[in-house]
Amino acid sequence: MKKTNFIATPKLIGYLIKFILRIAAFGTMLFMYIRNRSELYRYTVASPKNGINFMHIMWAVFMILMLLHLFPSKITSMGASKSKKSNYSPVPEFSETELLKFVHYENVKAWRCMLCWLIGNALIGVLYYCGVLGKSELLLITGFYFLSDYVCILIFCPFQTFGQKSRCCINCRIYDWGHFFMFTPMLFIDTFYSRSLFFMGAAVIIRWEFMWTAHPERFWRGSNQTLNCSNCRDKTCQIKQRFTKYAEQFINKKTN
Repeated sequence: MKKTNFIATPKLIGYLIKFILRIAAFGTMLFMYIRNRSELYRYTVASPKNGINFMHIMWAVFMILMLLHLFPSKITSMGASKSKKSNYSPVPEFSETELLKFVHYENVKAWRCMLCWLIGNALIGVLYYCGVLGKSELLLITGFYFLSDYVCILIFCPFQTFGQKSRCCINCRIYDWGHFFMFTPMLFIDTFYSRSLFFMGAAVIIRWEFMWTAHPERFWRGSNQTLNCSNCRDKTCQIKQRFTKYAEQFINKKTN
């Protein structure tokens, strides 16, 4: 792997700060769960009779974040905002045939990923309704998904490695599926706040799929120059590439 200088872009620094905050948030949830699992649910999901609690604040934060994905702006990551017309810079005389092939292959891989996700989370739902898992466990799983979202972006993504096999997050076909994935367990908890998070996540993915179907040329680097490495502002691949390199070196040392 060719060695390149590390470029600490403002976007990348922002990702790292948010990653640290997500680690702290999940660590707090895990600590509360180990200490008293019912306390975790009471403080974060169960609605109090009077006043505002932590759950209301986090619900509002997540709703605002998802609205930013429904209406991408300049502060939205390149992976999510590539669907915007303003971020489309056409490659001169790109091949329409190659674009159609790209769309077909990406769709096949994407819906395989979705099928695996739905099967896995359906199992979680069955365990919940059978009484094996409780509301606190569903909340903890959601917190784990919340953290894993940034693990996938910065360190290792099983969807990228085994499913989509995309070049990077910026070019990922399923980039904006994250909120739908994150809040899948919330569908099983019968409260307005939990289910509204799931359905807002569903709205984000529906909007994404509509834009993908209507304007696939915006999502392929073969037709959109903005998605080339030289135009990337996020540079999140730098960290993932280094982790991959170190992992390969570690494995090689163990096998030799």
